[in-house]
Amino acid sequence: MKRLIRIAAGVSAAVFVSAGASQAEDLTFMLTNDTDGVLERFYTSPVGIDDWEEDVFGKDVLKPGDSMKITISDGRRVCKYDLRFEFTEDSGYEDMEDSQDLCAMGSYTIHQ
Repeated sequence: MKRLIRIAAGVSAAVFVSAGASQAEDLTFMLTNDTDGVLERFYTSPVGIDDWEEDVFGKDVLKPGDSMKITISDGRRVCKYDLRFEFTEDSGYEDMEDSQDLCAMGSYTIHQ
């Protein structure tokens, strides 16, 4: 059964960044799973790049109601990223994609 998933991107006062003047900045935000499905994989890629980067979660998953601090440290100086979310097969959710300006975000919540 397909379910409608809304995505809400909460904007915080600041995004935590840690970089020197000559280094690219790391983008950090809090990802929250406000669905009843397990988020198994999460991919990012700068807008305009045709391939997805590695799974951000690695061996981790994001269970319903949980949050995880996400840091993208890909060495780029870009803000706009495509995002891909993949749920476990038994969750009933389809994979979904979105694009966001991660420099302006402090949190991102996936809703049912």
